[in-house]
Amino acid sequence: MEKTPNLVIVSPNVKYSDDFIYADYEYNETLVKKIDNQLVAQPYSKTLSIRTQRKVGKVGVMLVGWGGNNGSTFTAAVLANRHQLSWNTKNGSLDANWFGSITQASTVRLGIDEKGNDVNVPMNSLLPMVNPDDLFIDGWDISPLNLAESMARAKVLDYDLQQKLKKEMATMKPRPAIYDPDFIAANQADRATNLIHGTKYEQYLQIRADIKDFKDKNKLDKVIVVWTANTERFCEVRDGVHDTSDNLEKALRDNEPEISPSTIIALASVDEGCCYINGAPQNTLIPGVIERAEKRGVFVAGDDFKSGQTKLKSVLVDFLVSAGLKPVSIVSYNHLGNNDGKNLSAPKQFRSKEISKSSVVDDAVQSNGVLYRPGERPDHVVVIKYVPYVGDSKRAMDEYTSEILLHGTNTLVVHNTCEDSLLAAPLLLDLAVLAELLGRVALRAGGAWAALHPALSPLAYLLKAPLVPPGAPVVNALSKQRACIDNLLRACLGLPCLHNMQLEHKVPFLMSELRDGSMFAGAPAFKKPKLDQENGDQ
Repeated sequence: MEKTPNLVIVSPNVKYSDDFIYADYEYNETLVKKIDNQLVAQPYSKTLSIRTQRKVGKVGVMLVGWGGNNGSTFTAAVLANRHQLSWNTKNGSLDANWFGSITQASTVRLGIDEKGNDVNVPMNSLLPMVNPDDLFIDGWDISPLNLAESMARAKVLDYDLQQKLKKEMATMKPRPAIYDPDFIAANQADRATNLIHGTKYEQYLQIRADIKDFKDKNKLDKVIVVWTANTERFCEVRDGVHDTSDNLEKALRDNEPEISPSTIIALASVDEGCCYINGAPQNTLIPGVIERAEKRGVFVAGDDFKSGQTKLKSVLVDFLVSAGLKPVSIVSYNHLGNNDGKNLSAPKQFRSKEISKSSVVDDAVQSNGVLYRPGERPDHVVVIKYVPYVGDSKRAMDEYTSEILLHGTNTLVVHNTCEDSLLAAPLLLDLAVLAELLGRVALRAGGAWAALHPALSPLAYLLKAPLVPPGAPVVNALSKQRACIDNLLRACLGLPCLHNMQLEHKVPFLMSELRDGSMFAGAPAFKKPKLDQENGDQ
């Protein structure tokens, strides 16, 4: 594979120092008001300065549910790529890769070359990002199996690859985890032998101690905590318990039963200054946790990894609605046989998943007042069944029925078979890599530098039910979510948003400038910029 050249930006709006990349960026939007039954639109522009720290530092990831299918597969993928392993299968020798990861295996359009052809570069070449090979991994699990045993139990990876990883992964053992049988399915009880005992507050203190121990032993600069354990039931959010940071801490000290294990871990992570990402659909990030994150200036993100069926749903419904077709019925059926499927066979845990899967079409529907009356939405049904035989090979079947011209109907039926954990593990990586990067980004408009809001909504592309700052709209359409990531990274480099107009191929005088070279002749000299030695807070 050809190595990607180093990227530098030559622009009066971009400066490099030893520590930072500084960019001046013009943020544009259109403001719209309704005045006397007339929509009045006005362009809006705001000049922002964006600062991105260049040093990545040492980064650790702690997984809740480290010994599960996702956790063991993620760990195996990191090691297989770090050691550049090859292994034998019935189809021949295969090499490790990070397919399915947008940071490692997707590209972003950078611009055009002298012939007007698009130049695309790997996403991880735009800005300094943590190398997956350099990650430190640790975590918790209610099962005492080491990671080699967990990998064998999961039955996800080829046997020869497991054998090559077995010795190293056998040295990795999950820390005891929080187990509350009121929040996960009763069928998980036989695994629950590696536990943190004590009151909820004592459990919170132990999680904090575990994070600190991992960070100190490995001399880490950052730790990112990701929930990839079983889906919990929704907690019953109560005033005086979950509504504020202070009430939540008091309730924790009072051993309030309606505080879930995931909320305890989220609070402990925030209080240790660690980004917490909720990879399951339960309502972990209740108002008290978000308020605490805002006070501490720590990122939180959620909810629920978006890997296969839901990702396609957010694409298809966005396509149908933007094409002027009206989805009226969406029926999704799943069956899977891994431990996630076993846990979801319990009604309360299934309800958590049903909520996260059902909400992904809402913004597409609300965007089109021609097709839908206020409050109208498609019939949307989600079914999940546990079928042990299929293991990690998840089957998903979807039927989309839309109303078309003169009330005719059009039905699309999609069947998807995927190895669930091999889709989810790259999401774990992307969430950690992007969360770490965004923690090094600060913005200002003439005042002090400010970080992004702690509710880390730019990660929405990777999550089914994205957490957004209070009052912000939820965006589920996949193309918009991906454009947000691409354009945010470009803004950090002072590059304009991608518009896809390609006027240099459509407007005669621009076509001439491209063909005779004058478009490039008018650009600044293409040379590597010198580092700006001024004070870092310029």
